[in-house]
Amino acid sequence: MTIGSSYNYPASAPRGITRAKRSTAEKWAARFPNPPDLCFDYRALVEQKDGIAKATEPKHRICIIGAGITGLTAARELYRCGFTHITLIEQSSRIGGRHLTVPGSKQSTASHTPFEMGAMRMPFFNRSDEPPTEGRSLMAYYARAFDLSTVDFANPGSQWVHSTGIYLREGTIGGEPTPQMLIWKNEDGSTPPPGSELQKVYAKWKAFADRMTRHVAEVYASERWEAMWQAIVAKYQNVSFRDLVTMPALQAWDQRAPGDFGGMGMSADESAIFYAIGIGDGSWGAFYDVCSLYPLRTAIFGFSSHLQLMLGRVDSLGDPLPSPHLYSETVVDSMGLNFDGPRYIGLAALSECLMFMKIAETGKSFHDHCLGRKDGLLMDSSVTKLTKLADGKTRVHFDWLHSLPERTRHRFEDFDSVIVTLPSWLIETRIELENFTPQMLPFETINAYKTAHWETSCKVFAPLKKSFLSKNRNIPQTIVTDSFIHDVYTYRYNENYSYDCILLSYTWEDDATKLASFSDKELVSKCARELDRILMRCTNIRERISSYIGLDQAVVQRWITDKNSLGCAKLYRPGTYCDAVSLMKYNRDFGHHSGVYFSGESFSVDAGWTEPCFRGAVDAAIHICDKTAAIFNGGFSMNDYPHYNLGT
Repeated sequence: MTIGSSYNYPASAPRGITRAKRSTAEKWAARFPNPPDLCFDYRALVEQKDGIAKATEPKHRICIIGAGITGLTAARELYRCGFTHITLIEQSSRIGGRHLTVPGSKQSTASHTPFEMGAMRMPFFNRSDEPPTEGRSLMAYYARAFDLSTVDFANPGSQWVHSTGIYLREGTIGGEPTPQMLIWKNEDGSTPPPGSELQKVYAKWKAFADRMTRHVAEVYASERWEAMWQAIVAKYQNVSFRDLVTMPALQAWDQRAPGDFGGMGMSADESAIFYAIGIGDGSWGAFYDVCSLYPLRTAIFGFSSHLQLMLGRVDSLGDPLPSPHLYSETVVDSMGLNFDGPRYIGLAALSECLMFMKIAETGKSFHDHCLGRKDGLLMDSSVTKLTKLADGKTRVHFDWLHSLPERTRHRFEDFDSVIVTLPSWLIETRIELENFTPQMLPFETINAYKTAHWETSCKVFAPLKKSFLSKNRNIPQTIVTDSFIHDVYTYRYNENYSYDCILLSYTWEDDATKLASFSDKELVSKCARELDRILMRCTNIRERISSYIGLDQAVVQRWITDKNSLGCAKLYRPGTYCDAVSLMKYNRDFGHHSGVYFSGESFSVDAGWTEPCFRGAVDAAIHICDKTAAIFNGGFSMNDYPHYNLGT
């Protein structure tokens, strides 16, 4: 769900424009590109030798609900600070949450191509003259710390694919007398898409994005930045992405109106094309009715620059490096329950490293630490209620052995602090909040997470014969369509793996919802038939792709019906941006009193990305450290931690 995945201007802005070096007074300030709302370098705090802080109350009891990336990061960083009484509760039998890497083959324990059924393309916020792990992001920090290997993601329209096929309006968009697939080859990374119609759309998008990026880069992290961002918010928070696309374009930016960059100035026909293909990275239609601040954040602030495919903790042959529990089919939690063992392949390696890799400051991994405590890590446990007690503690009620109704036991434990990392619809539908006063948990906060909009998404992955990418040059490597399959990606993890992979269909929102009534087998068959139909219809292709695909081994993931997520990514409609920001403010404004901290993508404004998971986890850790009078490292204090501003 990226906006302009081949658009790297934010990362390529000349050093003379961006503010390259921070002064001593700005030690903790972020640099461009980075998210706009809180101009803070989380990496600078976490990458210190002893982490965030030194705990002065190590036995402060902390419960973390959810073992996705947010929960795992919070657990690791708090344990690294010296907190020893941490309980991590996970409802499912695996860790990682919406980082879901599925083995592409069940016949071998050796390394092989995985399927990324959830998050798959990672921004590191690195500049164009830096390797990804030098980016000023927590993703870059952890990738470097865990020796995770990456390659540039094979996005449509980028130089990382040998060609992109564009099929719109049954092959008539190019104006040819017979149905054609437009072929976009962008070897230098700056070649515009083919055809006058697409080039007009591309030019209007690029003119808008370049102008905004240039002026934002000049001001980001300066004393003028907060005012400029608030002016941008005031201008666009009530504007939908659909309206932004057709809003009249400005010929020049006026510093007297620093938040006004106009629109893209597209006609209705141009907007329809943009709806279907963006600038080559896939359909943007699912996001046309969200707040325009979301695509602006994504495109302008580095979320779409130099996106990486995570290969895993592997060597150049694609084989896993020596790592804890590498060849264990299962591992156990604190109660001896089995859960999925680590393979260190693909994006799952990130969550596995957070759990199983040794921490220098403690001499143990978080998992090792949990095995010495009966309540350290509790898998297959579903939290049902949080009760605020008279003594200030929070009682966490949960069903142990949740997946086995005949053996389920209802249990509870009391904690000093609770970090909630779940998708907000899970909180609304699964967890009762009891005895929390409005001073602890305002109705506005509850309403903001209950009414948040969650995107549905559907992915159909399958194995792909090596000969497709090695020998085929007729069928494009990636394909963008206005058909129900929408976007098709093919890519390779390693030459030594026995096959490559194809994301046969990638859909969002209504485009994913309309596929919900078909069984997985039916959907795989429909997608293959439709893709073959399109390719055979195009007179410049005339070749089926299904013969390259292992359709019997295909895997389907529908996030809206996944009981552990109830959605793929949280977005916000026009007019609700301040509600989303208010959720990020909750920990600072109310966490000290309530003892509850909301963290992760559910309580961010950067939908569908991993960085807000990291940042939310560290935010909760910062506030718990502050609450317990921990000694912050590196001279950091809460005075250095900026406030979220709701603006107008």
